[in-house]
Amino acid sequence: MNPSSSIRYAAVSSPSTPDPVARMCGAAWLAATPPGITLCPLDAIADGEARNFVIQLRAGRFHGFVVRKGDAVHGYVDRCPHMGLPLAQKLDDYLTPTGDLIACSWHGALFDIPSGECVGGPCNGQSLATWPVAVVAGQITTVGHQPNE
Repeated sequence: MNPSSSIRYAAVSSPSTPDPVARMCGAAWLAATPPGITLCPLDAIADGEARNFVIQLRAGRFHGFVVRKGDAVHGYVDRCPHMGLPLAQKLDDYLTPTGDLIACSWHGALFDIPSGECVGGPCNGQSLATWPVAVVAGQITTVGHQPNE
């Protein structure tokens, strides 16, 4: 198998009480990860590109993706608010050809990269669920929920 076309998994321990959304939706879909998971070095994602991550937790698998813009990273749960499907049909194919928006490859919804807000398509007025990540010592790391979420 070509490593560049495989899904990236990270096995970590999860808290004994799963995320409330995961309890409502079942273990098949997790909406959050614990803080402190190192995903990859910042350089592993080219500037202006996106990369998916699948994290195995005790409660199930979390699917998310990170977009890099310079030294900034923006993380989102890989789930379109319109139909609940993963955004990309091809591995890491989350952005428009110009790289200025996140695009759902199923129904054409477009999202602002910094905010996750839908700016076009069938989910106008909705937003992607954020996945809080940050660059810590050159590594992209999960940081838990932000206070305003």
